[in-house]
Amino acid sequence: MPTFKFSREAILGAIRSNIPNQQVEHPRIPVFQRSGRPLKSEFEQLLQQAGGIAHDVGTVVEAEAMLMTLHPGAKVVCSAVPEIAGMRRVENVRDPQELADVDVCIVRAQFGVAETRAIWLTQEDLVVDALAVLSQHLIVLLDPKQIVGDMHDAYRRVDLNETSYGCFMLGPSATADIEATLVHGAQGARSLNIFFLSPPQISALRAQPEP
Repeated sequence: MPTFKFSREAILGAIRSNIPNQQVEHPRIPVFQRSGRPLKSEFEQLLQQAGGIAHDVGTVVEAEAMLMTLHPGAKVVCSAVPEIAGMRRVENVRDPQELADVDVCIVRAQFGVAETRAIWLTQEDLVVDALAVLSQHLIVLLDPKQIVGDMHDAYRRVDLNETSYGCFMLGPSATADIEATLVHGAQGARSLNIFFLSPPQISALRAQPEP
């Protein structure tokens, strides 16, 4: 078989000479269409469509009570937040395999995105990256003031120089077969519950009133 060799200039010249004359308009980037409602409401609605549920909790005590209501039979609750102790602290985990028996994990997201109902989690939030994948159920604390409109706003807040790992999570794990049967928890967490709780309130609300 004969071998043909072409120089870089010859190849680029052939491309330039065969560029079509017709101008093709570049596709426009879709813009998130706001309904005029608060971002929190937009986030809650889309989260529900994705199989997640949002809860307003005024105090850490309420958050703990909601945790028990949602998962009364949980044997292993692993926490990555200081607000809720849990039964196991993720800081004490030395091997990701130790998370295989976790029923519920509790983490705090840095912010949420109304357009996609996604939450941004980093290695610093999870401590052990596998925590959000190996746990059966996720409970995510989120400051309702930390919800941005769309992914353009979200990426302006993401600085990959500050973390070695980060991900947008868009709800509980879900998959659908060719018969369109939706199954949650096929490859990851079976449920996702968002607890709206602001960090500045933690120390004050945790304390119990004196009799």
